[in-house]
Amino acid sequence: MKEEVVVEKFVSKLKPRKGTEVGYIYLPKEFIGKEVVVVPKYVFSRRESSFERLLKRYRGLCKLVEHKHSTKMFSVVTETWNPVTGCLHHCRYCWARRLTETKLKNSKRYSNGFAPRLNREEFSKRFRGGIVFVSDMGDLFGEFIPDEWIESILKHIKKFPNTLFLFLTKNPSRYHDFDFPENAILGATIETDDDAVYAGVSKAPKPSERIKAMIELDWDVKFISVEPILDFSLKFWEKIEKINPLMVYIGYDNYGYDLPEPTLDKTLSLIKKLRDNGFLVLKKTIRRAWYEK
Repeated sequence: MKEEVVVEKFVSKLKPRKGTEVGYIYLPKEFIGKEVVVVPKYVFSRRESSFERLLKRYRGLCKLVEHKHSTKMFSVVTETWNPVTGCLHHCRYCWARRLTETKLKNSKRYSNGFAPRLNREEFSKRFRGGIVFVSDMGDLFGEFIPDEWIESILKHIKKFPNTLFLFLTKNPSRYHDFDFPENAILGATIETDDDAVYAGVSKAPKPSERIKAMIELDWDVKFISVEPILDFSLKFWEKIEKINPLMVYIGYDNYGYDLPEPTLDKTLSLIKKLRDNGFLVLKKTIRRAWYEK
């Protein structure tokens, strides 16, 4: 009889769905001392092929759990890599632009502010696994980024098939122009589905254009960031469902920009609707809208 171990730290965080019971999780002894990922069955069954592909090839990398003390932009990310920096979308809430104009303004990399830049020194970087967020200090797929810069990055990440690379853009239509290796997670920031609400917030492509591009994107592992969340229509969850992302992050603005936010109740209703329909939703800053205080 195999020795078994109870994974108590994960059991303590599990919340039962209606009609289910809470119990212990037993694993073979070879799992002692190792990090274990628990994916709810209702989430796994909806995206079984995507999870199986990830878990088979990247068994030790799929940390699809919420780390409450993570210092990264997304809890699944183990490190960031910035071969390209800068962006011309001019989002009102951009923390990266603000950082380059304050704390980093005297650095060589940001001597021209937040102008797009290819950082050739970054291509000496080697990766040994994990989930790497590519270009969190810019938008790699903005129309202002040359094709050859993107191609050089894709060529580099192909050298590290055992590492997952997470891409995030406000211009996902450009994903259709490139051939990605299978260790890429293709993500889009979609703060709302209402183009009128988004007017004046950013010069990035309209949310409706991003949603359309992500729905049409034929890729197993897609990722959506609804952050900072802006007011949305009651059909927003249905549009996310059509995108069929493996995971969805949702959070409010952290920097006091008084954006056109939804009420807290409306956001919680969206999260519940997505989870009830089998989506893996990871919460970031969840609070009342600034005008509800």
